[in-house]
Order: sequence, then structure tokens, then C-alpha cells
Amino acid sequence: MRAYARELPLLLLAGLVVGAQVSLSALKVDFYLTQLTMAAWYSLVALGLCLLMGYAGQVSMGQAGFFAIGGYTAAVISTTGMSSWLSIPAGVFVTAAVSFLVGIPVLRLKGHYLAMATLAFGFIVSRIIVGMAIFGQADGISDVPPYPLIAGLAITGKRPQRVENFYLAWGVVIVGLMLALNLVRSRTGRALRAIRGNEEAAAAAGIDVGRYKLAVFVLSAVYAGFAGACLTHFNAGIGPGEAGIMKSVRSVALVAAGGMANLWGTLTVSVVLTFLSLRGAFGLFDDAVFGGILVAIMLFAPDGVFSLLRHGIPSPRGFPRRAKGGR
Repeated sequence: MRAYARELPLLLLAGLVVGAQVSLSALKVDFYLTQLTMAAWYSLVALGLCLLMGYAGQVSMGQAGFFAIGGYTAAVISTTGMSSWLSIPAGVFVTAAVSFLVGIPVLRLKGHYLAMATLAFGFIVSRIIVGMAIFGQADGISDVPPYPLIAGLAITGKRPQRVENFYLAWGVVIVGLMLALNLVRSRTGRALRAIRGNEEAAAAAGIDVGRYKLAVFVLSAVYAGFAGACLTHFNAGIGPGEAGIMKSVRSVALVAAGGMANLWGTLTVSVVLTFLSLRGAFGLFDDAVFGGILVAIMLFAPDGVFSLLRHGIPSPRGFPRRAKGGR
């Protein structure tokens, strides 16, 4: 009974996905499915970062770099005569390898030093992309072919397969969310929460802090790299903007807004805000909106926007609420 209760939210999410597709198609506005599909792929990036930041307590500003590594690897393989079947697996493999090599030294750092190191990594990836001809430099890579699957199905943004790709993307998100939920409920999840609370105490309790931190860092990068590779095929291209620092700031803002250790909150906020962003709801102030969200969350709702439903709007951090009857 308890196991069924745990899976019920996932079943409800699947039902919501089906309901959204049927409703939009019935209303003849199924063009919204394109943005919802892209929002699903981007939400994988936020889910991976939620595992790293919310459960392991490691702040990373390099998530966009891993997204770009996966995307550009898939694009290069698909457009240089190699087998398209290899593009996504290669993108995931390269992302995992790079994150492993980067994680070994940078995860020795803590707090803002770790954030600065991962920020520097993001800058390096961005500069490499712009500076090398194989990556298309400032123009990026276009004409990326669809990624072939089975029975004629492919990862593509073309209209004839719009509905199929919507279900494919959201099916992957549900599986990714299920894996993440199982991870945080397991012994590994308890170890990660112990590390977040106090690394020294966790090490004294026999937890291999370095191994767990590196493992979740790589897992977080794999989520981003896989999403980058899939979205590159869906969009038929990728540009250097995907590796920009504001992309990483967006991911951090989405995780913070959803609740650092709240996978469901992160998914909800990520899908809603990303969809609005893709529809142009914020116009020229798109990046400013996400930056402002991050500042507001840190001041007023450090536990995420859903905490406001339970506790109301608290005083900003650093400004204690005046006691009743005080002057």
C-alpha cells in the first residue's frame, strides 16, 4: 500500500500529461506542445541540479556547460557523417567523462569557492565553443538530423511528429523523476543528506564523502548532457547561447524557486517558467526576470515558493521581524 502511494503522484503526472495533450489538440492549439516539449527537456537539467544542490549541498554554476557538451557532441557526430545512432550515447558519455575529470579537483572546494570554480568551467566551455570551427563558432551548428528511434519514430521538432515527441519527452522526464525519487529515498539519499548537513560528521560516521559527492556531480551532469543531446536533435541545431552563464543562473534560480530539496517543486517551477520564457512572456527582460527570481527567493523564500503556502511571506534574511507591540 505504501509503495502504491509513492507511485500515485507519478501516475497523476502521467495523467496530467495526457490531459494536456488531448485538451490542446481538441482546442486546435497544439502548437503549444512544442514549447511544452522543450520545457520538459530543460526540466531534466533542473532535476539533476536539484539532486546536486538540494540533497548533496554542492552549489554548481556549470550546468549549462554540461548541457552544451552533450548537445554539441551530438551535433558534431550527427553532421559529420558518423552514425546518428551514436550521437546521444556519445553526448552522454562525453558529458559523464568531462564531469568526472572536472569533479575530482573542484569538489575539494566548498561553498562559494565551489560555485566560482564551476562558474569558471562554464566560461571555459563557452569560450571553447566560440573559438573552434568544428563547433561552428558564433553561428553554432545547424541542420542536425532527427535522432532515429524505432518504427519510424524520431526525436525531431517537425510538425508530423509533434505529439509523439511530446509524449517521448515527458516519458523521459517521468522516468528521470522516478529515478531521482528512488535515489533520495535510498541509503544513498540518506548519505547525501548527511553530507549536506555536515561533511565532517558524515565522514566520521563512515560515509565516503568524496565518492558520493563525485557520483552525484556526475549524475547531475548526465541529466544535463542527455537533455542537451535530445534537445539539439529536437531543435535541429544548437548555438553558443546554450553554454552562456545566464543558462546556469536560470537552472539555479529554478531549483531555488522550487525548493532546494524538492524534486516535485523544482519540476513544477521549471516547466511553468521555462514555458513562459519560451513563449516570450518576459520579452527583452527574460534574463532579468530569472535573476530577479533568484534574488527574491534567497531573501523571502529560501525553502522555495511552495513554502509560502505553509508559512506566508517571511521577513527578508538579515532583517528580523519586529516583535508585536514593539516600536
